[in-house]
Amino acid sequence: MDKNQDDVWVIKSTGERERFSLNKLRRSLTRSGADDETIERIVEHILPELHEGMKTSQIYKHAYSILKKNKYPAAIRYSLRKAVLELGPSGFPFEKFVAEVLRGKGYTAQTGVILPGFCVDHEVDVLMEKDNRHIFAECKFHNQQGIKTDVKVALYVHARFMDLQKAHDEAHKRHEGEVKKVHEGWLITNTKLTSDAIEYANCAGLTVIGWDYPEKGNLQDLILETGVHPLTFLSTLTQSDKNSLLEQGIVMCRDLKNSPAPLKSIGFTDEQIGRVVEEVDQVCQEF
Repeated sequence: MDKNQDDVWVIKSTGERERFSLNKLRRSLTRSGADDETIERIVEHILPELHEGMKTSQIYKHAYSILKKNKYPAAIRYSLRKAVLELGPSGFPFEKFVAEVLRGKGYTAQTGVILPGFCVDHEVDVLMEKDNRHIFAECKFHNQQGIKTDVKVALYVHARFMDLQKAHDEAHKRHEGEVKKVHEGWLITNTKLTSDAIEYANCAGLTVIGWDYPEKGNLQDLILETGVHPLTFLSTLTQSDKNSLLEQGIVMCRDLKNSPAPLKSIGFTDEQIGRVVEEVDQVCQEF
């Protein structure tokens, strides 16, 4: 069955061609929490349908449909990246989502805070505090797979951090009132990072968190560890429903359980609301 699969070229979401990798498919399914038996069942279904020029999105949809029938929690994990991508097109829901994830890790977190820099003021995406240390995070969001966050973004975030740090240091020297000290700058993105971005960040002392970087403590890990998940996970909502709720500032699944008002505002009946809440309960329990 596996004999000729390495000779098949598939089309990524960016339009690029790449060789189909069975190992890559198995790894993604393993990370989702699927057991070996389920993984092999999916492989057995997908390989006969694999053909030259097949879109990776088609492979994803097929794998997800099988997971959903057999291992619902694993299906949710497998759909995690897609759910985060659907938080767009603007980056604001992603910032709120990241702040909630960070709160789940024990930080206090605020979004859209303006801090004085030495040269200019800066509106930071997320300002967090833990153990008397203040950290600002720049959240770089993309709503398409295949795009990487490059070194220019890392340079930009580090320059902002240096300006914030200098504002505090200069004010302290002149005894000109209290300027909040920012101890660290972070770059958090839902994409992969280029090797140059990682190399620069490591050299400059900038913390970078990408979808799968670092190996431990990446964005996917943080979401799974904290059990914070966006409403875009929910299969009981259409894409139009999700967009309407995001426009209202509703980002998290649990917001829908705590109050049915947003769902009522977009025309959901009590019966439909009940189905959404039931799915939220299942999602929350399985993380």
